[in-house]
Amino acid sequence: MKILVINCGSSSLKYQLIDMDNESIVAKGLCERIGIEGSKLTHQPAGKDKYVVESPMPNHTVAINMVMEALQDKDHGVITNTDEISAIGHRVLHAGIVYSESVVVNEDVKRVIRECFDLGPLHNPANLMGIEACEEAMPGKPNVAVWDTGFGMSMPEKAYMYAIPHEYYEKYSIRRYGFHGTSHMFVSGEAIKFGNLDPEKAKVIVCHLGNGASVSASIGGKCVDTSMGLTPLEGLIMGTRSGDIDPAVVQFICNKEGKDVNEVLNILNKKSGVLGMSGGVSSDFRDIEAAAKSGNHLAEVALDAFRYRVAKYIGAYTAAMNGVDAIAFTAGVGENDKATRKAICEYLGFLGVKIDDQANDVRGKNAVISAADSKVKVMLIPTNEELAIARDTLALVK
Repeated sequence: MKILVINCGSSSLKYQLIDMDNESIVAKGLCERIGIEGSKLTHQPAGKDKYVVESPMPNHTVAINMVMEALQDKDHGVITNTDEISAIGHRVLHAGIVYSESVVVNEDVKRVIRECFDLGPLHNPANLMGIEACEEAMPGKPNVAVWDTGFGMSMPEKAYMYAIPHEYYEKYSIRRYGFHGTSHMFVSGEAIKFGNLDPEKAKVIVCHLGNGASVSASIGGKCVDTSMGLTPLEGLIMGTRSGDIDPAVVQFICNKEGKDVNEVLNILNKKSGVLGMSGGVSSDFRDIEAAAKSGNHLAEVALDAFRYRVAKYIGAYTAAMNGVDAIAFTAGVGENDKATRKAICEYLGFLGVKIDDQANDVRGKNAVISAADSKVKVMLIPTNEELAIARDTLALVK
């Protein structure tokens, strides 16, 4: 059975066709600059050369049709027709408080996605366009929505409620939701399997560290807390996002600079994080590390602050769960930056965490990187959100 996984951004569309008989990638690709001049599709069939098509994509429907053509192309294709695709799984950002589990898309599901546009203004409209484009291109095929906020919906009230007047929860569902949920769900599950931990009771902290970054705490694979909030702005210092700050900073900057709230929120989302802290060096952690090594003090502080914030969250979540069995690093920085993994773990000596430098000299594959006498297992577990989406889709349609 083949599942097509779609991840739509506002001007991009990532896809993977996965053969669920052996969970192998048959083909993958990316549509870029949808609705913008210079749009192109890069298609990568397994074991073959990349295939690039430069052609206007005024909307997501055209992009999906181009993906279908690429998948069925006589030279670069991997299927003879769309009958070989059993279902389509979609990453959808937000379902508010309505859905916590993945669900087969119907009119009600689309209504909920639409009603959550204000909670996910960049992602939800694009996610819905992707679903409707697939419905048009492959009528009758089941589409499944896999929610980015789904994992966080198992948090207890003490973790997800904000200390603001309760009426705002009742009126607008303002609470902590958490994001990167598909990644946290996948990695926490894989960490339990790879570390031979108790699937019912294992206390796992996942550090999803990339340009967007978040930490989650889970017991037996169920989320008990996570660092992102109502939006992905809360929590860790990120590439361009500030993470946790005193909310009064917003008012202070508004008053001093004559800006409105939306302008300051844009600064906190797009011009802050390590980009802002470093004085504009970069939002890419590799550039920040290089600048720090060459003596840029602000880059050094940005890197130190990023690592420090992660360690603080690990400490807090260990207290929240009254212990921790495993810490798993994932995503771009987590999977590839051994210096950052080590620097974070150096704060955790009080938990009995010890890193094996030789084992930590690894990138992008499942590995235990802690020493044999470490009291907590520390792992590298590459994330695979597409496979997680495909597994959820398969479970609902088979």
